[in-house]
Amino acid sequence: MAKALYGHVGMAPDRRLLDEVTRLRARVEALEFEITRVRAENDRLAAAAAEADELLRLAEPAMA
Repeated sequence: MAKALYGHVGMAPDRRLLDEVTRLRARVEALEFEITRVRAENDRLAAAAAEADELLRLAEPAMA
């Protein structure tokens, strides 16, 4: 895998390859940030849903 990203040992680095690796690393970083953001949003929504469920439950039966 490293050879695919950096080229073969002993060869001068290809500028296009280096640019592509840089672009891919930036994309991975952006996607990791997006995952963190989406997980935080999911946690917030799950907490809100749990709170809404608690509000809908009655503490005592309505009719005895």
